[in-house]
Amino acid sequence: MVQGKTGIFITFEGGEGVGKSTHIRFLEKALRDQGIEVVRLREPGGTAIGEALREIVLSTENAAMTERTELLIYEAARAQLVHDVILPALKRGAVVLSDRFTDSTLAYQGYGRGIDPALIGRLNDFATGGVVPDRTLLLVCGPEDGLARATRHSAADRLESAGSVFHDQVNAGFAELAKAEPDRVRIIDSVQGKSATARMIFENLSDLFPWMADPAIVTDDYFAALDLPKNTWSGKGIEADVADV
Repeated sequence: MVQGKTGIFITFEGGEGVGKSTHIRFLEKALRDQGIEVVRLREPGGTAIGEALREIVLSTENAAMTERTELLIYEAARAQLVHDVILPALKRGAVVLSDRFTDSTLAYQGYGRGIDPALIGRLNDFATGGVVPDRTLLLVCGPEDGLARATRHSAADRLESAGSVFHDQVNAGFAELAKAEPDRVRIIDSVQGKSATARMIFENLSDLFPWMADPAIVTDDYFAALDLPKNTWSGKGIEADVADV
């Protein structure tokens, strides 16, 4: 429990190309439209130090990086993010939306790389100081579909290039994490249309935000823009938001 915390911490998790960026932006706008302060982040990143570490850990030029180095880079970036951004935002009552958090480290470096999950758990606790998401939305789709989506418009980064066996292990890890904590981790099928996926996200957050279950607010038209070829709701890209933090 974070002392003095009045905000809500929501994380988006999943394998590559499952639609996290789309749905975290849509949720951000929906919350802002209700007059709620929102801080949107990505991991690794969200701070000047975190963004520098992100470049290192994801660069294909660093193919020789060891699994232990990779793990420690993620934890270092997280420690800075929690200290500089997440804790202050939660203590002032904001809603924090993060694209990845500790579950990704367990899935990628634990199940994917084979590092002891108990060790990762201790490092996660050390880096976060005990901060745990109030709700985690685990977006899932076929692993091959996800990788194809993730690399459709740009070259694969170092983790995206890790191979199908690695990503199968990562997805199996996420499934185990959801099974272990079903109250916190909610599985969201992102294979269906974007509007249907967003509606499922709202249903799984309605206990935290009761207005999300109000049919007078959340109508079919509310989600319709998501299925248009070019969305008008998305606003700034994530890079601009990171710079704003």
